[in-house]
Amino acid sequence: MARHGNGRGWYGKVVGAALGVTVLAAGASVWTAQAGAVGVGSSRAESSAEPGRAVKPVDVTIAHASDKGARGVNITIDDGPDPTWTPQVLDVLEQYGVRATFCMVGTQAQAHPDLVKEVVAAGHRLCDHSVSHDTAMDKKSEAYQSQQILDAERMITKASGGVRPMYYRAPGGAFTPYSRKLAASRGMRPLGWNVDSKDFERPGADAIVTTVERELPNGPTILFHDAGGDRSQTVEALRRILPRLKEQGYSFGFPVR
Repeated sequence: MARHGNGRGWYGKVVGAALGVTVLAAGASVWTAQAGAVGVGSSRAESSAEPGRAVKPVDVTIAHASDKGARGVNITIDDGPDPTWTPQVLDVLEQYGVRATFCMVGTQAQAHPDLVKEVVAAGHRLCDHSVSHDTAMDKKSEAYQSQQILDAERMITKASGGVRPMYYRAPGGAFTPYSRKLAASRGMRPLGWNVDSKDFERPGADAIVTTVERELPNGPTILFHDAGGDRSQTVEALRRILPRLKEQGYSFGFPVR
């Protein structure tokens, strides 16, 4: 899997700004897993807000398949939430009736809890994308990996109002056997991707659409971004690709659990 190592200095600024409240986030209660997708018009995902309830472990293997089967497509959105781009992505997804999986950076979720709640209310699923998007996590100690995964889990859960992330996606695909096992023990299925849209490089909406269509035979899980810079090309590409895939007979689902 590709590693996006360039242009990530903004995370350092966010992390620094969040240090004063990270301790509070780390003490947040553990909640039960998100019950599943919300239907159109629902106010929020079904979930239990009972602190301390046991979390059901899930498979430690990296998920790529779609719960919609052979003609299923999983839209995954990384690095947010972002106050400029996440609402625009949500609008496009709503326009075409598509539910997606949002892989959120802990500090971003902590900074924008209203957006996390909006994502959940629209029926999308949450994914833990670590605290600070360190693409070299796999080279760090197990203690560091644990802090990045578990603190982000707590930050996202608190920001959402009690809905836990259902997946864990390592930044840049920097999984380790330890990180996969830890995430799975917390009920978060490790999540990979089959198609890197390359939207982070901002090659133009046409190029993003072409990449997705060319690479889709490799598998159903497509990687997009809603933060980390100007994501206008991503928004435009989604506006083009979603109806096109529907016309081709694809259904939009979630990664298998």
